[in-house]
Amino acid sequence: MNGRILIRCIGALASSTILWCAASPLQAQDSQRKPNILFIVSDDTGYGDLGPYGGGEGRGMPTPNIDKLAEDGMTFFSFFSFYAQPSCTPGRAAMQTGRIPNRSGMTTVAFQGQGGGLPAAEWTLASVLKRGGYHTYFTGKWHLGEADYAMPTAQGYDEMRYTGLYHLNAYTYADPTWFPDMDPKLREMFQKVTKGALSGKAGGPVTEEFKVNGQYVDTPVIDGKEGVVGIPFFDSYVEKAALGFLDEAAKAPNEPFFINVNFMKVHQPNMPAPEFEHKSLSKSKYADSIVELDTRIGRIMDKLRETGMDRNTLVFYTTDNGAWQDVYPDAGYTPFRGTKGTLREGGNRVPAIAVWPGKIKPRTKNHDIVGGLDLMATFAAVGAVPLPDKDREDKPIIFDSYDMSPILLGTGKSERKSWFYFTENELSPGAIRVNNYKFAFNIRGDNGATTGGLAVDTNLGWKGEEKYVATVPQVFDLWQDPQERYDIFMNNFTERTWMGVVMGEELKKIMATYVEYPPRKPQSLTYNGPITLSDYSRFQWIRESLAKEGVSIPMPTGN
Repeated sequence: MNGRILIRCIGALASSTILWCAASPLQAQDSQRKPNILFIVSDDTGYGDLGPYGGGEGRGMPTPNIDKLAEDGMTFFSFFSFYAQPSCTPGRAAMQTGRIPNRSGMTTVAFQGQGGGLPAAEWTLASVLKRGGYHTYFTGKWHLGEADYAMPTAQGYDEMRYTGLYHLNAYTYADPTWFPDMDPKLREMFQKVTKGALSGKAGGPVTEEFKVNGQYVDTPVIDGKEGVVGIPFFDSYVEKAALGFLDEAAKAPNEPFFINVNFMKVHQPNMPAPEFEHKSLSKSKYADSIVELDTRIGRIMDKLRETGMDRNTLVFYTTDNGAWQDVYPDAGYTPFRGTKGTLREGGNRVPAIAVWPGKIKPRTKNHDIVGGLDLMATFAAVGAVPLPDKDREDKPIIFDSYDMSPILLGTGKSERKSWFYFTENELSPGAIRVNNYKFAFNIRGDNGATTGGLAVDTNLGWKGEEKYVATVPQVFDLWQDPQERYDIFMNNFTERTWMGVVMGEELKKIMATYVEYPPRKPQSLTYNGPITLSDYSRFQWIRESLAKEGVSIPMPTGN
């Protein structure tokens, strides 16, 4: 029997069921010392920017510490950030829950002042690992809501330190030097609702350590009171929190720990800390910020080795979505088509590296179809914790996660053969990959189309989930054509129309799960198109919805 904890076994015409398999070999560790888990996540980091992926020095931004991770462990080349809208909130929700964001309702970017967030009923990496005796800790970017029930300390983390609730751009909104033309009343609103760096322990109050703005200022305390820290310095506090936690964890060697370190960089605006300005070869802000990210990861790894805890720690590094490429030259690079916000590979395929001394062979490369969703089943297997079959409100739950431990240990391949690509409001996927073939049905963000004259539209990936709906889908062979340049659906030499049957069966499988496991209500919404007069006349539920909730068109959230 294989080592996967959970099998989603869904017949082509049947509802899904959950089957429990024989215990993973890793679960035999229950009576032994469990491994620690260090999970590091960066923001918007380009696939092609890092040394192990052909970047590094060749891109003007050396990454010696990330290079060492690859030397010491396994580098993934077909690792996907999630099954959903390629942006911060859905990507992080997928990694934390092991479920497609449609299920948790975390499908769009969370915005300050909205409240809400990750539902209390969801399991997270931390709440699952706590069932296995893990001490859990969170620092850095959360971006999964503002409500009390959505805080890390309400979602399984014993402690959170210097937690940021938004993407970096959000901290510039209330700054008059960034937007001097903003109406004073609007600026006052942003100043009121934008929360700074938060810290706290489970069961206790959450306190604001300091405000965050878009300046080169590092004054966390002013006259004995809460001060202000600028974007350039935020990650130094995330690093500080991680190092402090590791020092404390070394004093309790018999208690396994799970620490989730989330750097705010390299999301826009890229403002490197002063010590890293012009330290990259190219001396651009983005490259300097990559050097900063690499250095801070290196310092955390040095601390892990210094304490001797590295020998019993699984380290996993990745980022939350593809590069935000359309803010050139200050943005990440991907060799694939598309960018953050699109269902193209450039928006979804991300760097990922795993290190586990004595378990993962050094300098190994993996090309299995895996992704952030699979961290839930993998970390659960590593920690010898069975995945729950009920949510935290005792209702049936399904996970979309596959255990990657056979890959890490070199004992087998991933059982995942398909991947689904969604954009915000879609219940059915906009694209499906099975093995090496990808069918694109709903082509959001067509990467370079002109809009009027010869003007190039920017942020194509954010132009709505119905940018283009295909009657005849595009089909790409991602082995032969990873850049999705050559549609082979009806080419008379290599046509692959027969793959439509395979893709159809995969689509049936995931759609069937919604019947038995209904999606939760979306936690934040963007404008999803007009409500038409004909719809109003035809559907009573629309009239009832309008009466109860009205129509909400929130302010632009950025990425």
